[in-house]
Amino acid sequence: QVQLQESGPGLVKPSQTLSLTCTVSGASITTKYYYWSWIRQPPGKGLEWIGYIGYSGSTYYSPSRKSRTSISRDTSKNQYTLQMSSVTPEDTAVYYCAKGVWTADFDYWGKGTQVTVSS
Repeated sequence: QVQLQESGPGLVKPSQTLSLTCTVSGASITTKYYYWSWIRQPPGKGLEWIGYIGYSGSTYYSPSRKSRTSISRDTSKNQYTLQMSSVTPEDTAVYYCAKGVWTADFDYWGKGTQVTVSS
């Protein structure tokens, strides 16, 4: 059974960098053809895909946030991370990690973690 769990600070100040970690169990993030995404849901809005990191370490980001988004991984810990710089209150959302690359392909999700951007 694949399980994912988000962790990181729940409060970030404007202009600072949001940093979250997804810990994966039940599957290796280096297994061929597995992809690992970050998604968020602002209050009262739908899901927004942020980007993914693939089994080889390749990354792909939503063009709207590409310039300030970075996804990386630590294969020894079976973890991958999200860093989003220059955050504003508009980045306040529940952040999820999920296995897959597209909405229909997300077969496993973390429970989500609330991140609030506020001074």
